[in-house]
This record gives sequence, structure tokens and C-alpha cells, in this order.
Amino acid sequence: MSDAPPDLKRSIWRRNFTFLAFCLIASSAVIGSLWSTKPLPAPSSFDADDYEELDFQKVVGEIDFQFDRHWATNKINPVQQADSLLLARRLSLGLTGTVPSFEEIKALEETKEEDRVQWWLSRLFEDRRYSDYLAERLARAYVGVENGPFLVFRRRRMVDWISEEIQQNQPYDKIAKALIASEGTWTTQPQANFITATIDQNEDKGPDEIKLAARLTRAFLGVRIDCVQCHDDMFGDRWKQKDFHQLAAFFGEAEVSFSGVRDNEKNMYEYRYRRTPEKQKVLPIVPFSNELLPEEGKLRERLATWVTHPLNRPFSRTIVNRIWALMFNQPLVPTIDSIPLEGPYPPAMEVLVDDLIAHRFDLQRLIRVIASTKAFQLDSKSADENYPITREHEEHWASYPLTRLRPEQVVGGLIQATSLRTINAEAHIIPKLQRFFSQGEFLKRYGDFGADEFGEQAGTIPQRLLMMNGKLVREKTENNIFLNATARIGALAPTDRKAVEAIYLCVLTRRPTPEEYQAFVPAIEGLKGDERHVAIGDICWALLNSTEFAWNH
Repeated sequence: MSDAPPDLKRSIWRRNFTFLAFCLIASSAVIGSLWSTKPLPAPSSFDADDYEELDFQKVVGEIDFQFDRHWATNKINPVQQADSLLLARRLSLGLTGTVPSFEEIKALEETKEEDRVQWWLSRLFEDRRYSDYLAERLARAYVGVENGPFLVFRRRRMVDWISEEIQQNQPYDKIAKALIASEGTWTTQPQANFITATIDQNEDKGPDEIKLAARLTRAFLGVRIDCVQCHDDMFGDRWKQKDFHQLAAFFGEAEVSFSGVRDNEKNMYEYRYRRTPEKQKVLPIVPFSNELLPEEGKLRERLATWVTHPLNRPFSRTIVNRIWALMFNQPLVPTIDSIPLEGPYPPAMEVLVDDLIAHRFDLQRLIRVIASTKAFQLDSKSADENYPITREHEEHWASYPLTRLRPEQVVGGLIQATSLRTINAEAHIIPKLQRFFSQGEFLKRYGDFGADEFGEQAGTIPQRLLMMNGKLVREKTENNIFLNATARIGALAPTDRKAVEAIYLCVLTRRPTPEEYQAFVPAIEGLKGDERHVAIGDICWALLNSTEFAWNH
């Protein structure tokens, strides 16, 4: 450079200066736009009139009536309704595993109060985070989370396929049929991985009929027939050992070759029952509602048709219970995969099942109905100090149940809460990559509930230490104006009060109470530069480590 001609030196300096100026201008434009009050585009699928129709209001009204009667019978008064921001937080956590962004909150508040729940759902349904998240939650029931070669790529392919089906709002019975009966290679027919997922654990003997039968009954029928795999039930239940293995026999013809999953009629399922000297051929027979089973066709196709038949109500009850569990963080029937065949059932269950069947297994319709009910929209706390919430309130759905966030919700909420912009498919590549790598590293240390994600889980000391002292929380609250909400809020908020308000909206999806304003505004008042950024980061850190952030409410 020192030996370069003067003209070349000047040209290089001009080019470098121009590039630097361009970067500064672009950065200023991006940063400045983050405090813009311009609302996000409205979801294209939203029409408020759709949810005022008699058909929609009738089913919501029937569910509300059943809960009102249930509360009266149990002499419990439900609490007051939650506000729209709290409902948006619930829906985001339940359907995307994260919290609303600052810009999404501002857009929501531009919408009419009475339209906000359905408007918000329309926005979520058009967001790829919804289908990706729901696909992963369903995949845990379908194939579990076991380690092994299957997880390297094939599981991801199957989850992507499920996500695409959900994004297109394909009927749920169609998705289930494809998983149970599909043929072909796992690359071109990713749904076939429901079958191939069991090969790695079956010592190269082909698909594992026993594991497939167990997963099918739990994931699609909400019954635990696998408990009689080794012997008849000892506690007087209806299930016998033969019920389980006769169901497993429907997978007996399945095999995997170079052409992928296929059915070979020459294959047969054999099993040695307890107290029998040797294996015997097991005929494929369904454990209940045999009249719904087609008489002809390939075994898995017949099974798939039987499982998803509109009159086979356990299939519909199971997905209703799982969607309810995602939206409330706990299932309507306490054990997610053990629903009684004959009842009794809690309020709303059979009404939701009837509506799901009547509308051809439309999952978006199911979610919209649940979100419109009084039970979902109740607050998690009582406004009357003389009438506190008791355990009975949550047991009878007379208040929204307080539950600890699952690990993926904690990290998803943490990453989104520390960004003013929405981190979704339309976001810049840098925050998306940062989210991808940060989530994986965080979950390894925080822990994962696995397939049993709706069981009661207590917080642990390592989890609290990770939130208090971990790398991700530290990086997300430090002074980095290009990546973190705290630095941008400190630089762009017009007043100290607005800065505190913005932090609360980002982290807790609500505005501070008068007492909280009084506590935090003086903490940053008069501060400038790095000192101000550190103080705002400390407030954000405190909220991320609060009990309120760690619970669904």
C-alpha cells in the first residue's frame, strides 16, 4: 500500500470511506425503523365476520355452557377475563414456543379489541413458526426423541413434511393416514419415517411391530394398550395381551428395501405369548370398533382407515386433548395418552370432538374454537383479594392454570424477548442463525422433557443458574445495538418511562404496574452512555429471571 501510486491510494481511501458511510447510513435506517409506529401488514386470511357466524358461535356457546354448568355444580366462581396481550402471549407460547415481539404487540394494539384473538391467530397461522413448532410437538408423539442414526436427518425430513402439511392446513386425518400407511423411500416420502424410525432400534430386523403398535395407540388413539404387551392386565382392565399383538400384526407385512418402505404379503407377524412354548402366527384384529375396519386392502391401509374413521372417536379425542394441552400447557384429560374409551369426559371434550369431525379434522378451526372459549380466556389470578384462586379453580378450569414453561418455550421466549424485531422466516439471516445455534446449546444445558412434555416438572438449581449466569442471557442483555433489544431501547426510547415500558412489553408482554414504574424509572433516570445501557440490561436480566417469565399465565 505504501508503494502504491497516489491516485490508487486516493481511490482506495474513497472506496473505503464510501463503504463505511453506506454501512453507517444503512445501520441508522435499520435501527431507527425499529421504533416506528407503522403497523405490520394485516394477515391475509383474517375476516372478522367468519367468527360471528352462527355455526362458530354455537359451538363456542355450547362449550361455555358446559363449563358454566360444571362450575355451578362444583360451587366455584370463575375469575375475570384476561386482557388481549396476555391472551396473545398464551397463544404465541402454545403455538410457536415463543412470546410476541415488540413490533407484533404494537401491530396487535392497532386492531379492534374484539377482533384481537382471531386476528392474532390468523397472523400465527401464516407464520412458519406455527407449523414448525406444532410439527415438532406432534413428532415427539409419533417417533419420540431417541438418539441414533434416525435423528441425524430422517427425523428432520419427517418433521419438515408434517410442518408443510400443517402450514397448508391439511386435514389431520389425512396426515395420520399418510404416516401409518405410506410407502416409498424416506427421502421422497418423508412420512414413511414413522415406520423407518423403528428400524434403528430393532437390530436391522426391519420395522419393529411392537414399537409401532405402542406409538400408534398412544399417539393416535390416546390409549395405553402397550401395557399388556407381556401379559394380560392384572387390575381388571379390558385389555388382554392378544389385543396388543393383534394390533401389532397390522405392521407385520411392512419391510424396508432399496425401494423404501413397502408391504410384502409373504411376511407375517409371529409372537410367543406368555406360557406358550413357541411363536405362533398372529392375525391382525383391531382391539375395538371392529365394524369400522375395511374388509379389503393392504393391512396398513386398512389400519389407517380404521384409526382415522370419523366414528372412531378416540382418534378425535386424542388430537383434541393434545391441542388443548399445547394451548393450556396441560391436557384436558390429565394423562395426554390415556383417555378412557367410555368416559366420563370433562366439559368441552365431546363438543370439540363433534365439531372437529363435522369440519373434516380442521386443526386451525379447532384452535380458533378453543381460543374463543371462556375457559381459555380466563385470567390466571383473581382480581378480588377476598376471593383468591384455589387449587380447585385450576382443576376445574375456572382459572387459567399456572404451569412452568417447557424448555423450548423458555429459550424461545428468551431469544425473542431480547429482540425488538420478530424472529421468524422473514427475519434477517443473522438473528435466525443466532437463534438456531443458541437454542441447541441452551437446551443441552437446560434439559429437555422429551416425549413426556406435559408431565409436571419442577425447576432445578442448574436451570436457575443457567438463567442467572449463563452465556445466552448474558449475551442477550449486554450492550450490542445491532443484536439486542436492551441496547436499542436505551438508544431510541424517547423517555425513561417508555424505556421501562418497552422492556416489560418485550419480556412479559404487558406494561408495568405503577409500582414497577416507580421502582425502575429512577434506576435509569439521568444515566447516559454505557452506564445507561448497563442499567437497562440489568432490568431486562431481572425480568428474564423473574417467576412471571418462567410460567405460562
